[in-house]
Amino acid sequence: MATPFDPADLPTGIVMPLSLLVSRVLAPNPSPFTYTGTQTYLVGTSDVAVIDPGPDDPAHLAALAAAISGRPVVAILCTHTHRDHSPAARPLSEATGAPIVGCAPLTLEDDGPRADAAFDAAYRPDRVLSDGERVTGTGWTLEAVATPGHTSNHLCFALAEEGALFTGDHVMGWSTSVISPPDGDMTAYMASMQRLLERDDAIYYPAHGDPVEQPQRLVRGMMGHRKQREGQILRFLERNGASAIPDMVAEMYKGVDPRLYGAAGRSVLAHLIDLAGRGVAAPAGDGQWRMA
Repeated sequence: MATPFDPADLPTGIVMPLSLLVSRVLAPNPSPFTYTGTQTYLVGTSDVAVIDPGPDDPAHLAALAAAISGRPVVAILCTHTHRDHSPAARPLSEATGAPIVGCAPLTLEDDGPRADAAFDAAYRPDRVLSDGERVTGTGWTLEAVATPGHTSNHLCFALAEEGALFTGDHVMGWSTSVISPPDGDMTAYMASMQRLLERDDAIYYPAHGDPVEQPQRLVRGMMGHRKQREGQILRFLERNGASAIPDMVAEMYKGVDPRLYGAAGRSVLAHLIDLAGRGVAAPAGDGQWRMA
């Protein structure tokens, strides 16, 4: 989990060029879960794609309009449908005439730990991208890379011309992602991380946090972190027998902001479900878990 953040670390509503083809605009929605806020990316020069348009916030939409500056918008792409990523897609589409493409629609009711991560029930894409499908403009190509785990519909987008990958919430530049069942799936997440490890991307542009300039190193570290957490869970169960998730969180997340305990518990549950699928752990009733 992440350390406390300073919402003033990055200015909102300002176009920040990152490369010849990529710029970003930070939405004004900082929180303990979104860090300084959701970063919307613009790809292209003469015409553009908009990746993760963010929350339906008038100030953010005005900032995006200023960043687009009258250029044709080829597509509005969404990595997934949490409410800090996709709600601005529809008003931006209406303003620019651009189609909404990318992840499949997904709306679930769950008991997750963060209200801002509820699914965007109004998301209606004009085109759903399958793994490997592309969107092209003048001098740029974006290819969908399926990365289920944080959500089952999560996509990353690879920018071939710069060896860049827009990672949404699958890989963030400041914290590990929350994997919250029933839709969040640790088994799928680890498989998606392995897929990214086998790619040769030069840089990641996450929806939260700074660009990642040594992506394979970060992915290896994140996978190692998940394995370490899995080991902590197994040692806890071996030592204490049948146990409840809040007791595991209290021991394993000492020093973490208590506001993040709910999210930590969801990721612990995701680990336990993964372990159960491998025959290592099992439910013990009354919300407890034990070794299998």
